[in-house]
Amino acid sequence: MKALITGITGQDGSYLAEFLLSKGYEVYGLIRRSSSITRERIDHLHGEFAGMESKLNLIYGDLGDSNSLRSALTKIQPNEVYNLAAQSHVKVSFEIPEYTVDVTGTGTVRLLDAIRDIDSNIKFYQASSSEMFGKVREVPQTETTPFSPRSPYAAAKVLSYWLTVNYRDGYDLYACNGILFNHESPRRGESFLTRKITLGVARILHGLQKCITLGNLEAKRDWGYAGDYVEAMWLMLQQETASDYVIATGVTRSVREFCERAFKYGGVEIEWSGSGLNEVGRVKEVFFHELKEVLQPGDVVVRVDPRFFRPTEVDQLIGDPTKAKEKLGWTPKVGFEKLVEMMVESDIKKAKRELSFSKV
Repeated sequence: MKALITGITGQDGSYLAEFLLSKGYEVYGLIRRSSSITRERIDHLHGEFAGMESKLNLIYGDLGDSNSLRSALTKIQPNEVYNLAAQSHVKVSFEIPEYTVDVTGTGTVRLLDAIRDIDSNIKFYQASSSEMFGKVREVPQTETTPFSPRSPYAAAKVLSYWLTVNYRDGYDLYACNGILFNHESPRRGESFLTRKITLGVARILHGLQKCITLGNLEAKRDWGYAGDYVEAMWLMLQQETASDYVIATGVTRSVREFCERAFKYGGVEIEWSGSGLNEVGRVKEVFFHELKEVLQPGDVVVRVDPRFFRPTEVDQLIGDPTKAKEKLGWTPKVGFEKLVEMMVESDIKKAKRELSFSKV
């Protein structure tokens, strides 16, 4: 079996590549040509899958270039295509909306049309997003909940969603949408909220920074583990007929709770004071003796900054994964607490390396 993954160097792409290689797939990753290509998320695959190096291949291409997509499909002749590539930072999408829509939205139709022309037997997975629900019409959100996007990123994902449905219905392609709710991991980009929190906690514990600055502490998300979610992507393409699925944990937590859990795992209890833009998170208690050299009760470790609020906010996302459980046999294995611990632990190691380098 051959699989082509767009966005293979991202968080999801790296976990999916691992998963497919473990299944014996020959994996191809589409990467954009640039002067500096970040591949650290997949560099380990060559060593981990010793003797399987030839089954992981990178090929140049771009969702903004139809010719490169058609060339890749013709050369590889994949059985499955996983479209994970996107400008996926919601806040950034407000700053570069045209680029976001071109890559995240129009890029999907370029890929679908190439599949239709070159080999309509290719199975296609589209990475859709819970952000499409936006200003939610019902709680929890299911496969039939109406979309109400609240950002250029979400609007582009809605475009991709309906294009996937249209090509499935109109051209009889095996094309699926995975409506994935927030899924995180130690490989999440450092500019994303969850990594900003866990890396900030780790650096604060080691005296490398004083405070984490965030936006809306009340925003609630359904957070799961990316390593679990890529299995659901694969399962969608193994069914007799193509369909769309919500992939979620069914549990929602606030940004405030994520902060509390991250600090607690690091050995610090925080408490909140003030309100609105003046709210802060302070150290209430330090549990580990060695931390008392860098943190004291009353120290401010979380602040709110209006710069990090979205122009249009999504307040509460929580998915109903019933269909995925019943049809795919999929359930998440890693819960919220374990996910946060996993991320903090990884970032503590990173902070320790940073600290050791600073002393050289």
